[in-house]
Amino acid sequence: MVAWAVSDHALLKELLTDPRVSKDPRRHWSAWIDGEITPEWPLFTWVAVTNMFTAYGGDHRRLRKLVSTAFSARATEALRPRIERMVADLLDGLAATPRGEAVDLREEYCYPIPIQVICELFGVSDEGTRKELRRLVDSIFNTAATAEEAAATFQDIHTVLSDLVALKRQTPGDDMTSVLISAREEDGSRLSEAELVDTLLLVISAGHETTVNLLDNAVHALLTRPDQLELVRTGRATWNDVIEETLRVDSPVANLPLRYAVEDIETGGVTIKKGEAILAAYAAAGRNPALHGEDADRFDVTRLNKEHLAFGHGVHFCLGAPLARLEAQIALPALFERFPELAPAAPADSLLPVASFISNGHRSLPVHLTGGTPQGG
Repeated sequence: MVAWAVSDHALLKELLTDPRVSKDPRRHWSAWIDGEITPEWPLFTWVAVTNMFTAYGGDHRRLRKLVSTAFSARATEALRPRIERMVADLLDGLAATPRGEAVDLREEYCYPIPIQVICELFGVSDEGTRKELRRLVDSIFNTAATAEEAAATFQDIHTVLSDLVALKRQTPGDDMTSVLISAREEDGSRLSEAELVDTLLLVISAGHETTVNLLDNAVHALLTRPDQLELVRTGRATWNDVIEETLRVDSPVANLPLRYAVEDIETGGVTIKKGEAILAAYAAAGRNPALHGEDADRFDVTRLNKEHLAFGHGVHFCLGAPLARLEAQIALPALFERFPELAPAAPADSLLPVASFISNGHRSLPVHLTGGTPQGG
C-alpha cells in the first residue's frame, strides 16, 4: 500500500488537527472501500479495529468520552502504589543476578512493568492469559510477519479479549474492563461488543509496547551518555527532563498507520488526494531541525525546547500518556538508585532494533548491574 509519510513537525501537527483528515478506513480510505485490504495484510490489525483509534467525528467523540472514564487523573494516580510494588519486586529479582553476569534489561525490567500494569488495569490475574497477551502484542508490532501470521494474530487477540469481556460480564470487578462494560453515554448508549474488545486492544497496543520502548530508550540514552546521567544525579536536570527528551529523540512509536484524506488537501507544496493514506512519522518529526536546530539528533536533557508528538496531537492525543509518564517516573530513578554502577554489557552499535517500522526500541538491552566498562553511543 502507498501512503504519504509526513515527517515535518509543523506539517504533521497541522494535519493531526485538520478535520479533513480521518482515521476511519471504512468511510475514507479508497483502498479499503475498494476491497484491497484483507486480514493477510501485516498492518490489518492497525486499521481494521472498531474503536476510537479508527473513529472519526461524532463517533470518535462518543467513544473517547466513554473510554476516558477509565483514564481519569484520579484513576491513573491510584495505580502509583501498585506500580511502585511491581518495580520494587523486579529490582529485588535483578539484585539476585551473580556479579559480572549480563542481564537483558529490556526483557527483565522494561518489558514486565507495562504488561503487569495493563493486566492490573484489565483485571487479568491468570498467568496463562498474561503470557498469551504478551505474545500477541509482540506479534501485532511485528510488521515483518507473514500473511498467515498476521491473520492468526488478529483472530487470536480478539478471542482472548472476547473471553475476558465475557468473564467480566459475569463477575465484574474494580478494573478497566468492568468500567468499560458499564460505561454509558447520557442517552444510555454503551460500547458495542466489537467496540469493547477493540478498545481493550487499543489500550494494549498503545500502552504496552510504547512504554517498554520509552524505558528501554531512556536507559540506553543515559548509559551511553554518562555526562547526561551525571546531570540528573547532580540535580542539574530532572527525571522528567530525561523522559521528555527521550520521547523527542526516540519516539516509542516511529510511524503510526494510518490516516486518510476526507477531501483533497493542499499542504506542504503537494496535494494529498481524497481517499489517500497518510502515515504519521513521529520519530522523524521529533528530530526535525526546523524546530530543534542542527543538533536535533543529539540527546540533551538540558535542552529548553523538548516539544514532541510522541503521544500524538489533537483529538487523538493518547489518553494513556499520563500513565506512561507515571511508569517512567517511578521505574527510571528506582533502577539507577538501586544499581548506581549500571553499565552497558555490549557496544551500542551492536544493538539491533525491534523488527518493526512502528515500534522503536531495541531487541535486547544487555547490561551489567554492578559495574562494567561504559560503551559510547
